[in-house]
Amino acid sequence: MAATRQHHLCEAILTLEFMRMSSRISSRGGRSPQRQRGHERVAALLAAASACFVEKGYDATTMTEVAARAGASIGSLYQFFPTKEALAGALIADHAEALYARMERLVAQTPGWNTEELSARLIRAFADYRKQHPSFVVLVEAGGSVPSMLGRTIRQRMRDYLCQILAIHAPGLAAGDLRPAAMVVQQLMKAAVALQNEQPAALRQAAQTQLRRALALYLKELETD
Repeated sequence: MAATRQHHLCEAILTLEFMRMSSRISSRGGRSPQRQRGHERVAALLAAASACFVEKGYDATTMTEVAARAGASIGSLYQFFPTKEALAGALIADHAEALYARMERLVAQTPGWNTEELSARLIRAFADYRKQHPSFVVLVEAGGSVPSMLGRTIRQRMRDYLCQILAIHAPGLAAGDLRPAAMVVQQLMKAAVALQNEQPAALRQAAQTQLRRALALYLKELETD
């Protein structure tokens, strides 16, 4: 088990390095900011792009609109982001880091939670994140805006975190069962996101409650395996 968990740790480290590399490639196809002013300009451009993508969608947003919203020249935008794809990739990588930070907090807090609390936190994790980062949703759902390798990296990184959570919550779980269990939990978390659009609200809330109970039962079963 120790060897397998070390393998998962190595996977996480390699994935983080790939994400950092992807972020640099996506956002630094042009000039890299060297000073604080440059970093602030890049942050403003990303914030403007995020707002434009949410309001108009990925396909309808133009680089000219992003530059105007950021109060920057189009030449300045192209210096840092040569294409809209590079801009979207940098924004996705930025959002992904925020998602990873959220998952790291879940890992750190897992030892203090019982099964019911853990299931509730996991069910809310993706839904709450998507509400706070609406452009992440737009870009992930826009075909072609997220490189396939980047999408797979985010998915695998999330499973790394879930493996850590399950190893803490169910220490008796066989090492070979961690990854499949993480995949199941991940799909249940995605189901909670899908329920967000269901109407009426009372029906949606009832379904979310049942989904949380289903996850809690699954987590309890993992504890006893």
